[in-house]
This record gives sequence, structure tokens and C-alpha cells, in this order.
Amino acid sequence: MTPRAVRDRRKRRGILRGSWCAAASLCLASLGFTAWHGSPKPDLFAPGLGFSRIVLDRCGRVIYLSLSTDGKYRLPISPDELPPDMIQATLEMEDRRFLSHRGVDPRSLLRAAWGVLSRQSLGGGSTLTMQYARLRWGLETRSPLGKVRQIARAIQLERHYSKEEILAAYFTCASYGGNVEGVRAASLRWCGKPAGELTWREAASLSVIPQSPTKRRPKLEGNTALASAQTRLMKRLRAARGEHPETLDAAFQLSPVPAPRQAPHFCLRQLREHPDALVLKTSLDSAQQETLEQSLTSYLARSHSQNLNNAAALLLHVPSNEIRAYVGSANFWNPAISGQMDGVLARRSPGSSLKPFIYALSLDSGLIHPRTLLDDAPSRFGEYNPENSDRQFLGPISAREALRRSRNIPAILLAQKLPRGGLEGFLRNAGVRLPRKDYGLAIAIGAAEMSMEELARLYVGLADNRLGLSPAACWLTLEALRSGEPLAPKGLAWKTGTSNGFRDAWATGISGDWVLCVWVGNFNGKPMPGLFARKTAAPLLWQSATRLGIDAPPKQRPSSVGEVRICSISGDLAGPLCSLRSKDLFIPGTSPIHSCSVHREIFVDQRGFRVTSDHPSARRRTAEFWSPQRLAQFQQAGLPRPSVPTFAENDNSDPKQSPGAPPRIVSPQAALHYVLRLHDPSMNTITLDAEAAPGVRQIFWFADGNYLGASEPSKALLWRPGTGPWTVRAIDDEGRSTHTKIVVSVAP
Repeated sequence: MTPRAVRDRRKRRGILRGSWCAAASLCLASLGFTAWHGSPKPDLFAPGLGFSRIVLDRCGRVIYLSLSTDGKYRLPISPDELPPDMIQATLEMEDRRFLSHRGVDPRSLLRAAWGVLSRQSLGGGSTLTMQYARLRWGLETRSPLGKVRQIARAIQLERHYSKEEILAAYFTCASYGGNVEGVRAASLRWCGKPAGELTWREAASLSVIPQSPTKRRPKLEGNTALASAQTRLMKRLRAARGEHPETLDAAFQLSPVPAPRQAPHFCLRQLREHPDALVLKTSLDSAQQETLEQSLTSYLARSHSQNLNNAAALLLHVPSNEIRAYVGSANFWNPAISGQMDGVLARRSPGSSLKPFIYALSLDSGLIHPRTLLDDAPSRFGEYNPENSDRQFLGPISAREALRRSRNIPAILLAQKLPRGGLEGFLRNAGVRLPRKDYGLAIAIGAAEMSMEELARLYVGLADNRLGLSPAACWLTLEALRSGEPLAPKGLAWKTGTSNGFRDAWATGISGDWVLCVWVGNFNGKPMPGLFARKTAAPLLWQSATRLGIDAPPKQRPSSVGEVRICSISGDLAGPLCSLRSKDLFIPGTSPIHSCSVHREIFVDQRGFRVTSDHPSARRRTAEFWSPQRLAQFQQAGLPRPSVPTFAENDNSDPKQSPGAPPRIVSPQAALHYVLRLHDPSMNTITLDAEAAPGVRQIFWFADGNYLGASEPSKALLWRPGTGPWTVRAIDDEGRSTHTKIVVSVAP
């Protein structure tokens, strides 16, 4: 080609370029004018756009990030939350003249168009607003028509929204690789921190991802495409700031961080209970949560040989009544143990965990003081025949010791006497959900199922007197629950509970401002013989309380609790004849304090028989006067008490000796043969009834020396016997007795 022909060809190209640019400029101007003045205001976000939801701990740290309804990690961000470094890096990467144009940058667009026509790599022409328009309306922008629509939508957005609002929308919806959209979600997933805490290098690295989300997505093993793009951008940013490049810019790499999933049971519950909230700030303490989770994990690892595979725990702050740690299972992600079930909300039998409230209610009702003697002996309540967990009876026992040793019979006896709806009414008033109408006395030892949270909040009420209990009753109850157990943290008041059938083991502790409740067992509800809470749940409670560092000295004794000197044997006010005395606590004006009537003065002769005071050989002596019922209980417990000396035979010199007749047994009758019917156990009872002399208040019943119970002379007692010959004895409260012999067999 001749030189002239080359010059002519270049001239024609210049004319073509000029004509094309003029036409394109005219079209852009026309399109821009129409879009600017004729477009209605659109919604900034696409209709139905879903967002992830986040849960924060009490310090504002993100502990849980959920997926949006369309499976994305996407979080909205407001204009005032935009990180300055992120804005600078993104505009340098995507749109340097963003703040000066009206949605379309003609120079960039024409340069990009000419690059396409001339087959040169001159860069893209889309502004940041155009990029968001493509995301907002889901536009296909590879075709000329698609590009025109994108331009029109960009101008429409600029017409109705500020630059800050458009930036925030872009930083909400831009793709940052995988299913991560928006800078807030990206900073959590790729940097493990909130967007406001991003460093300059992190901001630059994130800013290059939207240009190629698939290729530049952060990977555990590193991503060279991402590193190269980020390094180039850092050079431009430093140049803009007048700084020299640094070697660390090229070495820096983003690495994926697992989505926050702390305390999943707690967080999912919060999201369910607050369905409209995108951001939930909670009372959870991340450090305490992690400590409690680790404690459960290590405990179960040591207890694997006991076939225990699951546990749950709840930590409450007493003054605020807030949840600070919440472990619904040993492993949320383990289907083999049904880990996604929430053990904090599951309803189970609390076993003996409610006994402290029976004790506190009894203190407030004036039924007992800490040293009141209670009966731990075989007892029957109609058709209800309870036993202690060890199948043994300790005889007369102080109320404090009965609670500390978790004896069933004393607790049920007290529950029977409680006024104003008793324990069941108390629990309902405290907010415990009890579906049934009447649980009877069995509620005292776990007949009513409840959740861990309900149980823990009851103990919060015990710790700060929120449940209508007096400060004195609460304090005395907590004092009774503090033991000398060497493994228990000092100052911890704690109580265990084992459900019927050995399915659940509980332990709840109060220390200072904290209530900690733990459960050990298996979610399948399968009985585990030998699963005693004292051996399983209690060690977990002690270990967890120690690791949490919640040990605190007991609160000071309330002014409403007094001190009195008592008889160490009877538990009543010490009299002049009581040789063993000690100081103990009571509630003035409420506690049933009266002088000891067990120790009395008698006179005996040289042979040791009782005599009157004017007997020639009379000498003073102190004797213990116990009811036949109590004497029998001491005897069965292996703690026999000295009996009162008797008068010599045919000696009627005692003016107090009653001439009344002994009881007359009306039922059972020796002439009858009693038969047990195996097909109808409800019929296998025998009525114990007797007539007594005037003035007798109680009759005590025994069968072959075994104490059966006491009844008023006008009321019968039901006895469920076994087979064989029996000697049934009735003793009135004056010590007079009679007996009859019967035979019981099984119907053929």
C-alpha cells in the first residue's frame, strides 16, 4: 500500500471514530435526559430481598450468622457504617469518578466501547452505580440492549438516591465469592471480624473480589489470582497517597473463616423468638459460654465408660436474671446423640431438685426450724407408699440434715402440711408450666416435669427472694445446702436430683450472683440403672463452677434470722435438764420454738425402777421421754435411745400412772383369713383401726416390730401387707399396747 493510501485510510478511521463518538454521545445524552426527568423512584433493593440475621453477645461480638432465605450470607449496611478504607479501595478499583458523575461516566463508557470495536483491552465502562443496577434488576448487560437498560437504570438510581445510599446498596449486594454478598458478610466470612474493624490491606483485598468473584474467592490454600489483583490495587492506593510499596502487601492473603456458630441452641432460640429482628443483642457472655462448653466436653470424655453421652447446662446471672451461658447438648452437630435437641428446654422430671423449696416454704409457714426433728420412717399416704432412694430409713432426723441428705419421706411429710396450695401452687405462681391439674404429694420428688430453664429460674428466686419467700427462709435454705464436700467450690449451695427410672441426673448450684444448672443423661430417655446425680451431675457442677470462677462467699445473715440455744438431742429450746446444748438459727415470730419436753426429771430406787419423789430410796435422774413412734424409728435406724425406767410390778404409787385401758384392735381380726388378689392390687390393703381410752390422741401401729404409721383413734390407717403370719400391735400415746395375730396368703 502506498503512503498516500495509508494516509487516506487513517483519515477515514478518524472520521468514523468521530462520527461514532458523536452519535454515541448524542444517544447517551438523549437517554440520560429521558431517564433523569421521566423515571419514577424505584425501590433501592429488589422486592423480597432476604438478609442474613446475626446474634450478638453482651459485648456486641457476632456469635451467630444465619443464611438468608435464598441461601446467601448477606447483611445490610447503612451509609454511616461504611468503612472509609473500603470505600477508597473500591472506588479506586471500580469507579474513580463515582462522586462526580450522574450514574454514567461517558469517557469510561466510550473508551470501553472503542476497545470492543478496536479489539483492544481498554478496561470496562461500567460505573459502580451501573454495576449495582445490574445486581438490583438482574440485567443481562452483554448485549447492546442490555447495556442501554443498565445505563437507564443507573441514571434512575442517581436521580432518586444519594451517593451514600447507592454506595451502601452496592456494599450490601455485591458478590464477594461463593454465597457471600455484601461487605459485612464478607468481612465476617473472609476476615473473621466486623466490617468496621477491617485493616487497609483487608479492605483492598476484599475490594478486588467483586470483579471476578469465582476466580478470586479466598481459599484455605491461598489464591494467586486474588493475591495478584490485591497487590496491584495496593500499589495504586499507595501511589495515590504518595507512599512507597511494601513487601507485606504482596505477601498478605485472605483465608476463609467459619461462619460464626457459637451457642447454636441459644442463638436459634433467640432467632425463633424474635422473627422480625435482623440484629439481636443478647446477654450471653462468650468467654463463659466457651468455658462451660469445654467443661461438658471434658467431663463426658472422662465419663464415657458410664454410657453417658450427653449433657446440658445453663448459667444465670442472679441480679439481672439474664442468661450468660447456654449449652443445649454436648455437641449440636452430632446426630448420633440427637445433638440438635435443646436440653435446656426439654421437659424432664427434676427428681429431688425441688426439695429446697419445700424446706423454704415450711420455714416460712412456721412448720419447722433448721433443727426440727422429722420422721424418716416407713410412711403411707393413702395408696401412695414412697421410699427413699437408698431403700433405707434414718429415723428421726433434723430438717436441715433431711434436706442436705435429700431424704424423700421427710420432704413428703412436709409437703403434705404446706398451706396455700402447697408446693404445686407455689410452682404455678412462679411461672412453671404444669399441664396436669393435680400432681399429689409425688410432686415433692419429681412427679411434675419441667425444663432446665424453669428449674434454674426457681433457684434464682431462691437466691434473691423473688418468689414470695422471705429473705430469712431463703438464707436458711441456702445455708442447709452448703456442705463440706471437698470437691465442691467453697461457698457453693447445691442440690442434686435423680429422676424416677434413672433417666436424668441434675445438679443446681448457687454461688454469689450466679446460678448454674447442669443435666447429665441421654436424650433417648433410656433408663440407666445406677445413674445417681450425686455421682454424675454433681461432679460436673463442681468442675464447671470452678472453671467459671463463680465461687463467692455466702451472703451475710439477714437481720430477720435469730440465734437461740437448743437441745442438741430434741432440737427444741434447751431446758435445765438438757446436757447437750448448741446454738442454732431460727426465724423469730415464725419458727415453732418451744422448750424441750424430751428430757424430764424422774426418781428411781436402788434397783433402777421408777418411784415417786417421796420413796425412801428415791434419787433424781434425767430420762428421755420419746413417743413409741420415735423410739421405733430410732431402733430401726440402729440408733436406739435409752428407755424410761418402768415402775416395779404391782407398784401403783405413781400418781401420773393412767388407769385407762389399752387400745382395743377392731381391725384386723384374728378370726379372719386375709387373702391377696394379684389381679387387683388395689384391694390388697388391710384397715388398721382401734378403739382407745379417753384422752388418747394417737395410736401407733407395728407389724412384727416394723413401724407402720400413726393414726387418730377415730381414723383408720391402711396397710399393704405381704404374705405370712403377722403380729399386729397397737400402742397409744400413753404407752399402753395390745396385739393380735393374723395370717395373710395369696388367692389361688
